[in-house]
Amino acid sequence: MDVLVDLDGTLVDPKPGLIASVQYAMAKLGLAVPPAEELLWLIGPPFRISFPKLLGTPDLTEEAIAHYRECYFNGGMYDAIVYDGVPAALDALSAAGCRLFVATSKPHYYARPILERFDLAHRFAGIHGPELDGTNDHKHDLIAHIIASEAVVPQTAIMIGDREFDVTAAARNGIPTVGVTWGYGSVLELQAAGAATLCDAPADLAGIALDLTRAVSGWWFPAAASHAGGH
Repeated sequence: MDVLVDLDGTLVDPKPGLIASVQYAMAKLGLAVPPAEELLWLIGPPFRISFPKLLGTPDLTEEAIAHYRECYFNGGMYDAIVYDGVPAALDALSAAGCRLFVATSKPHYYARPILERFDLAHRFAGIHGPELDGTNDHKHDLIAHIIASEAVVPQTAIMIGDREFDVTAAARNGIPTVGVTWGYGSVLELQAAGAATLCDAPADLAGIALDLTRAVSGWWFPAAASHAGGH
């Protein structure tokens, strides 16, 4: 059984470093800098999609991304917090026989050292994100790449994520999603996108994810393992 897991808003809260880096980029472009709370919608989708909306033009996108990366790679990417209960949930899924893969819209160039810094990398069989040049920026392309490169069987796999992009991208590849509500997507957003089920706390994640894997694959898991995430 394979479980694809989003990074920002699902495993870690990236708000401090990510939003500060966006604000840095806007200042470098000479633009008005909105307060952090007005920029939270940027957490999740790739910047080549969101920056044109933020800036009102696609013409400054690559320059904005370059400024963003200057700040982010110089320390901003480590200004994040692992959600309480996430490591235990991942361990419970692994103990139940699941292979775990990160599927993030953040370039893997950043995702891997972030996961290593927070002692999460070793819990995953693979860490996947777009290339810096934009290859696999769209999450459905990224998930298709993971399926092909990691021999994932969509019929027996699930996705875990906090935004509509996770749900719709996984669905395009035939994979149902557990929508987590502690991140940056609302319950309504996740439901409207077609999440198979919702999870309100990391402590419940392993049990809910394993219930979904049973539904899609008919796998049998020991009862203790199915509830391990709740302790």
